[in-house]
Amino acid sequence: MKYLLIVLLVIVILVISVTLGAHNEQVVTFNFLVAKGDYTLSTLLAVLFGGGLVLGWLVSGLFYLRLRLRLGRAERQIKRLQQTDSSASANSSPVLTPSSNKE
Repeated sequence: MKYLLIVLLVIVILVISVTLGAHNEQVVTFNFLVAKGDYTLSTLLAVLFGGGLVLGWLVSGLFYLRLRLRLGRAERQIKRLQQTDSSASANSSPVLTPSSNKE
């Protein structure tokens, strides 16, 4: 179900991009920091939108990867603590303390 929603979202984005591209054939001047170029508005919209989409996925992917690594470390630590706890309880015998005789 999750993948179906993602595919539908991508299809909707593509349809919107094609619709915008079909109606925007105007040439615009785009000023970079170091250069300047003349592009059709549809091409400029598609490139910038695609670049933003890829950049967003990369940033989200990095955060997701960082959280997965943290989760893996925490699970290993829990497993290690459970093993030491179970081995400590299996190896320990009841402690006998000397009773104080009041005679």
